Amino acid sequence: MKRHEITQRPDWQSRVEEVGLTYHTPEGQKYWDESAYYELTAPEVDNLEKAANDLHELCIRAAEEVIERNRFAELGIPPEAVPYIKNSWERDDFSLYGRFDLACTGMDAPKLLEYNADTPTALVEAAVAQWYWLQDVFPKRDQFNSIHERLVDAWKKFPARDARIYFGGVKENSEDAQTVLYLRDTCHQAGLKTDSLFIEDLGFHSMKRRFVDGSEQEVLNYFKLYPWEWMWHEVFAEHLKLEVCTFIEPMWKMLLSNKGLLPILWEMFPGHPNLLPAFFDQSRATAALGGNFVRKPKLSREGANISRFENGRITAETAGEYGEEGYVYQGLASEMNFEGNHPIFGVWIVNHTACGLGIREDKGLITGNCSRFMPHLF
Repeated sequence: MKRHEITQRPDWQSRVEEVGLTYHTPEGQKYWDESAYYELTAPEVDNLEKAANDLHELCIRAAEEVIERNRFAELGIPPEAVPYIKNSWERDDFSLYGRFDLACTGMDAPKLLEYNADTPTALVEAAVAQWYWLQDVFPKRDQFNSIHERLVDAWKKFPARDARIYFGGVKENSEDAQTVLYLRDTCHQAGLKTDSLFIEDLGFHSMKRRFVDGSEQEVLNYFKLYPWEWMWHEVFAEHLKLEVCTFIEPMWKMLLSNKGLLPILWEMFPGHPNLLPAFFDQSRATAALGGNFVRKPKLSREGANISRFENGRITAETAGEYGEEGYVYQGLASEMNFEGNHPIFGVWIVNHTACGLGIREDKGLITGNCSRFMPHLF
């Protein structure tokens, strides 16, 4: 694997905006960065693809463990949500996508850092923006990227083919808005009817006992770029118990998107080449890892509230408002360092199959919301 510096396209801002990446420079900080790119070999791509497929299977088995042995409390899941997660699992509710964040050195097996299985972003840049960059700059090369085609094909498997699917995230968030718009477009390309509805505007009709839009039309299918753990902590959650709307991602994804799954994975598959040691208890982590680990909230977003320990001391830390549900403690991963740039490899899962790669890098050892997205090829 190599990192190459390169001249940016002179009109790169307008080029990425044309394909929906309007948030390339948030608050003046470069997020989309094509001043360099990563070159992988075909075997390295195969290695990442296999790792993600294997890990997805392991996560499904770990979710079964949580359900069969009633280990929801270890994941900090509200007790009132448990019966409905089980129902969603038994129905095998439709799941569209997720993203594994992996550490990789190119020399050994990729290691799981976390699974963004409920509301993963960085999708427009991975599926579209870097593909058009490749066509402009290296048209004869290839890229680990069939995300768009897989999304369209996945929507074709949606069980209610004649249904209308509403799409929504929170208001006044440009990245979420573009992600939702892009996913709605892939759904439309699959031949389904779609509509737009912000999560704040999703209503409930007390007489009909149905979710509705602003015109009181029933909302039977809703893609939400909004975390399940937030939904269950709101007054609105009482209506979720009626199970009258199909939500995408489904409620059973609460199990996979929770970092509390990491210690369960290690317990079930100790020594697996794609896993790092992980524990619920800091004393166990200290004893097993010699004080070298990362403390992560079970439920957190965008690299918030993460602490890196080396020899028992914090050497890097991020702020945030997460951690109420508790933490997990995960062994340190060997990572690449390209002159102070540390890449993390986000492998996309669509319809339960690995199909693409997005690379983000940072000068620090903790990848956060503003870590740069770098294109790749092989």
